[in-house]
Amino acid sequence: MNLTCYTLPMSLISNPKATYDYEILERLEAGIELFGFEVKSLRGKHGSLKGAHVVVRGNEASLLNANIPAYQPKNTPDSYDPTRTRRLLLARRETAKLAGLIKEKGLTVIPLSVYNKGRYIKLSLGVARGKKKYDKRDTIKKREADREIRRTLKNDV
Repeated sequence: MNLTCYTLPMSLISNPKATYDYEILERLEAGIELFGFEVKSLRGKHGSLKGAHVVVRGNEASLLNANIPAYQPKNTPDSYDPTRTRRLLLARRETAKLAGLIKEKGLTVIPLSVYNKGRYIKLSLGVARGKKKYDKRDTIKKREADREIRRTLKNDV
């Protein structure tokens, strides 16, 4: 009998404002090109995806404005920029699909989370449309209603 152990990917850093500010239409997974000290920093859960976004130029997708600090700042090159542009590792057809979706009016690609998948670091991307103010209010109302339902169910048990 072959028993394989499958573990769910553990999120290293996430973008919590993404689901609040955007309506996620589709999710994708991409590899990300990093330096060794950036990988160590991410595994230590250091970094931020706040304000980061993805652009497609030619046949290449890039992650902009993601802040990944050096693991040991004293041991990194002086020219290191924590918010540098990082290349995303996607198949050609996935890159072409993203380019087509970005050209559509009102859609953007945002990073949702960075996580381990085996020994690799992966980036979860979301094709998103920005929410209006009233949509954000609806999200808050739904969240509070769910919280209230859970609270009453917990008290009944």
